Amino acid sequence: MQQRTFTGAHGQTIAAEAVGEGSPVLLAHGGGQTRAAWSKVSTALAQAGYQAIAIDMRGHGESEWSPSGAYHFTDFAADLVAIADTLQGKPAVVGASLGGLAGLLAEGELRPGIFASLTLVDVTPQLEPEGVAHIIGFMAAHIDEGFATADEAAAAIGAYLPHRKQRGPSETLERYLRKCDDGRLRWHWDPQFITAANRPSPEDSEVRFVAAARRLHLPVHLIRGASSNLVTTEAAQQFLQFAPHATYTDIAGAGHMVVGDRNDAFTEAIVRFLRQQAPLSHAHS
Repeated sequence: MQQRTFTGAHGQTIAAEAVGEGSPVLLAHGGGQTRAAWSKVSTALAQAGYQAIAIDMRGHGESEWSPSGAYHFTDFAADLVAIADTLQGKPAVVGASLGGLAGLLAEGELRPGIFASLTLVDVTPQLEPEGVAHIIGFMAAHIDEGFATADEAAAAIGAYLPHRKQRGPSETLERYLRKCDDGRLRWHWDPQFITAANRPSPEDSEVRFVAAARRLHLPVHLIRGASSNLVTTEAAQQFLQFAPHATYTDIAGAGHMVVGDRNDAFTEAIVRFLRQQAPLSHAHS
């Protein structure tokens, strides 16, 4: 893994890790995660002949926090555009949840033609309100007091993802936590991010995302977790009407956290799609 840094849209530092050589694949995680979410995927992409570039989204992980609390979808989308502008060749973008919506706006609104392809991981313009509330509720639950130990954080994740096999704290989990001055552990993201999530910008409407989806002319891949509480099969089918040329993969045994739930099946779907686009990718780079 090669440590890299990029400059975001507002001048802040975006931390990243790159592995492999070949056409760039930019990996944008979901809200509250870090680039560690992509560790297995990055390795598999490198083995398949791509350069995987996993970033910490603004305000997450080792990337800088926004002093003004600029954590709306437009801000994350603008960062992806700024990063893509610095890469050699157009990147294929794989965005999970928040990262997917940011990619959708970046390509479908801010800068059409900036990416070689776009993969949306369990996210569409139409999201189930209960699923959104479940995610925000989990993220907000320990925002003030944090955790005394990594075991406590692992238990909180276990309660949030009861279908997963219970595991103790791992090295990966520790990358999601930061030790604060009071000795407590807190999630590795700016608390202002969840404040922004609770107060969406009026611009962050379904109508806006639908309009962006209709403007997608690049290769598109929608991956849904078959047990997702965020994206229904109806919402997925609706998206395919907005972008009829899109490829669709429904992964059995996976919820919203598709990458963690069924990593092997997810990676196989990603690589298969990217290989199908290879001639197009080179033509665009």
